[in-house]
Amino acid sequence: MAAEALILVTVSRTSGSVPREEGAWMTVTASATTGTVGGGHLEFDAIARARAALAGGALEAEVRYPLGPGLGQCCGGVVWLRFQAIAAGEDLAAYLPVPPLRPVALFGAGHVGLAIARIARDLPLALHWVDSREAAFPTQPPEPHWQQESLDSPADAVPDLAGGSAVLIMSYSHAEDFNIVAACLKRQRERGDLAFIGLIGSRSKWASFRQRLEARGFTEGELAQVVCPIGVPGVPGKEPAVIAVAVLAQMLALPPASA
Repeated sequence: MAAEALILVTVSRTSGSVPREEGAWMTVTASATTGTVGGGHLEFDAIARARAALAGGALEAEVRYPLGPGLGQCCGGVVWLRFQAIAAGEDLAAYLPVPPLRPVALFGAGHVGLAIARIARDLPLALHWVDSREAAFPTQPPEPHWQQESLDSPADAVPDLAGGSAVLIMSYSHAEDFNIVAACLKRQRERGDLAFIGLIGSRSKWASFRQRLEARGFTEGELAQVVCPIGVPGVPGKEPAVIAVAVLAQMLALPPASA
């Protein structure tokens, strides 16, 4: 609920090179702002318009901003901003645009898994988080678009993952990791609807897994779908947060999900 009257500013349309995408938003009260529609003079003007309306002035429903020399921004495109007045006590969430969320299945709530989940809260991801240890999950309630699941055999969750899921495998056990990889490859053989299969670990770990998976009848083409090590290349450091950033950057670079 909105604690005080505010103006919701949303990027309703864009053309050409612009700082934020359609659906980006910010809220403006008499003394504070939350979110961003692109910064610079564009945002300064939007805040000024919103605060003038909060002080009793007229409020235009939509304003067109050419991002050229006249506004002092060099993007060169055009942004249309929508302005909506939200009264104190109204449900702000009902007005916020819902961005498309990439489904990510995270197997493992160890140091790296926890770091990924902590950072992922601010990203457009729908997380299905699985571990065999209920106590490994954080105690706070999950985000609205998250699912936390404790299973004796985490691989059992693979058939029920959302279509288009990107799978990250990093349990506390190599045996669990292997079973999850095998379940993902089986699903790919049957449905081919997982966007990414990533396994944490070294090249030697993958070489061992690969040999065992070949013995189970998985082909060269099927095994090529597994990425190990995971994370964008060239990021040094093995701290959990560093690995998490590299892995999440890899998720954000995937083509749009298509369930």
